[in-house]
Amino acid sequence: MVISKPDVIENRLLAALPRKDRMHMLAGCERVTLEAPQLIYEAEKRIQFVYFPLDCFASVIASTHGKDRLEVGMIGNEGMVGAPLLMSMDVPLLDVMIQGTGTALRMRNALFKRELEYSSALRRRLQNYAYVVMRQLAQATTCMRFHLVEERLARWLLMTQDRAHSDVLHLTQEFLSYMLGVRRVGISKAATSLQQRGLISYSRGEIRILDREGLIEAACRCYRADIEYYANVLEKPHSERTPHGQHRGQHAPAPSSNRMRKHNVASGSSP
Repeated sequence: MVISKPDVIENRLLAALPRKDRMHMLAGCERVTLEAPQLIYEAEKRIQFVYFPLDCFASVIASTHGKDRLEVGMIGNEGMVGAPLLMSMDVPLLDVMIQGTGTALRMRNALFKRELEYSSALRRRLQNYAYVVMRQLAQATTCMRFHLVEERLARWLLMTQDRAHSDVLHLTQEFLSYMLGVRRVGISKAATSLQQRGLISYSRGEIRILDREGLIEAACRCYRADIEYYANVLEKPHSERTPHGQHRGQHAPAPSSNRMRKHNVASGSSP
């Protein structure tokens, strides 16, 4: 189905474009449903489409030549899938897999390139986004090397909640182990600790976020840093941006934080 009305836009990159550019872009998009665990990009295989998630979200996955795989990024309605095209590269370096089923706006490779030529506003905004993604990939590498499993799990749950727009996440220990590159026993210990602190409940592959603010405190500083950097580069006028992507003495709200609700701490069964 071709999208032509501005009231259906739920992607933050497109919503910020001037109306003329936004409408021109939408005329070449179609709305599609993407289901987990669909692989929409394979490393070194030509990009056919770019995607602008609406209510789905995807994992960016690095892998070795064997079976070892590790999530290094996550994309929801704050971003796009297809950033290599902004650098005139038709093949991705990493796999991209749908993690949360939902809808996205999709555009063919060739048409997207023409849109970049047509709209300087689109080109600048997406180039800024690509810059933010590069920084987040570097942050993820540092996080995996230096931060504790419990801190990383808290960060990952927050990132997933932001993009799933839900306090209930359906995640097994096996999947968490796969995404974080940690053995299942490490995931179990970290999840149990977060549960004992009243931050989450975890039972039969379902995680419920009980105390979001507490989970933010439990997460490593990378979570806040990613959000602040995104807001500084993409949501503030150039004249108001601070060096190094930091806000002066304040934290930016999490993506879609207005859709999150506060919860009373409740008990839950152990993983």
